[in-house]
Amino acid sequence: MLPLALLTAAQGKPMLVELKNGVTFNGHLVECDNFMNVTLREVYQTSADGEKFWKMKEMFVKGNMIKYFRIADSILDTAMEEQERARQSGRSRGGGRGGRGGPPSRGARGGGPGRGGPPGGGRGGGPGRGGPGGGRGGPGGRGRGAAR
Repeated sequence: MLPLALLTAAQGKPMLVELKNGVTFNGHLVECDNFMNVTLREVYQTSADGEKFWKMKEMFVKGNMIKYFRIADSILDTAMEEQERARQSGRSRGGGRGGRGGPPSRGARGGGPGRGGPPGGGRGGGPGRGGPGGGRGGPGGRGRGAAR
């Protein structure tokens, strides 16, 4: 189960978010993004020492400050069921991911030319690459592939 898939399944549900500094937020998840930034509503904030409490209407928490999320087990079960249903529907349509085997695609290892440039354009050979015709330092200079 991917964490972002779990968070999207938990939208609208209560959760606990603990920050790296020990502060906790209890509230309902409104939304999350790809950086795990979350927005919570009806939030109860607890200080790191557990002695002070605050109530806020809404709270935005940056993902890089979050230590962990605590989500109800029922939400986890629901998210796993949804993921399995999506996987089954993808298989029935024939849209599964390709696996290993078969001829390599263009640009893949061992396939045709890579990203840009003519085929076989590796190190050595050709002007400017240390081969015949000079490299760095002009004719007769020591290029990248020249002997030292």
